[in-house]
Amino acid sequence: MAGVSEIEQMLAEALSAIASASSTQALDEIRIRLLSRKGDITSILKSLKELPIDQRKEIGAAANKARVAVEQALNEARDRLLAAAAISALDPTLPGIRQPCGALHPITLVMDQLCQSFIRMGFGVAKGPDVETDYYNFEALNFPPDHPARDMQDTFYVAGNKLLRTHTTPVQVRVLEAQQPPIKVIMPGKTYRNETVSARSHCIFHQVDGFLVDEGVTMADLKGAIYAFCRDFFGDDVRLKFRTSFFPFTEPSAEVDISCFLCKGKGCPLCKQYGWLEILGCGMIDPNVLRNVGCDPEKYSGYAFGIGVERIAMLKYGITDIRLFYENDVRFIRQFK
Repeated sequence: MAGVSEIEQMLAEALSAIASASSTQALDEIRIRLLSRKGDITSILKSLKELPIDQRKEIGAAANKARVAVEQALNEARDRLLAAAAISALDPTLPGIRQPCGALHPITLVMDQLCQSFIRMGFGVAKGPDVETDYYNFEALNFPPDHPARDMQDTFYVAGNKLLRTHTTPVQVRVLEAQQPPIKVIMPGKTYRNETVSARSHCIFHQVDGFLVDEGVTMADLKGAIYAFCRDFFGDDVRLKFRTSFFPFTEPSAEVDISCFLCKGKGCPLCKQYGWLEILGCGMIDPNVLRNVGCDPEKYSGYAFGIGVERIAMLKYGITDIRLFYENDVRFIRQFK
């Protein structure tokens, strides 16, 4: 049985051999010779039961100390050799590996472009909560109690009078409550309606609403803003058509069509042979909406408009199925780099 001095000598020789090892194979040989089931240190530990108790403690402590020191030295040496091998395998003269580059979602791209068009015209930007109250979403915007939009078949109600906003126009009410005219703001955001998901409609969509309230605002100011936006976004040769319509919060109301940019108004599958594409709704803010926020309609007037971002994106990129925007297909998103 080796004594303490022999164990210390064995440890010193092992540490020296480990330090001079030039390969992981050499380290494995040292590990087998000392720490395997029949290794030198393992054999000393197994033979302790044959020794008197006083020698057992002394030799056992020395053998355990040697085992721990050898294991630690082997692990450190292995890490050092592997790191050195990795460095030696690196060729700094080789060209780098190009990292994959992400892409903005087409909805984000179009919404940013829409907002920038109006920001260049002097509009500010305001945002509001997705979960709204019945008052801001309907009542303050002149929706009568029996309006079909208040039905659960058209609106997602959360609890009580809370609901997922069906348009971003409620932000208009919040802004008018907090500020005094003149106010000129756009309101981009996500909206929700209880509609059947199909190629042409979805229960989630995005809008960029906007409004201007000041003294002496007329329909001519609204048409000027819409013309300026369409020419900035679709090009100087775009033609516009205003059609009479109805919205509870505007009077008079209109829907705006632009000449089909694919067929130039001659008729094609994109415009369904009509020659025109609907892009937004607009109108003069109803006096009742101004009264609801404490704004005197005898002194102030204003206009409002709402643009469906998905509709614009589908027209801009020739997309025929709105569901593609929400399926998170990387192959679809990568096309918009």
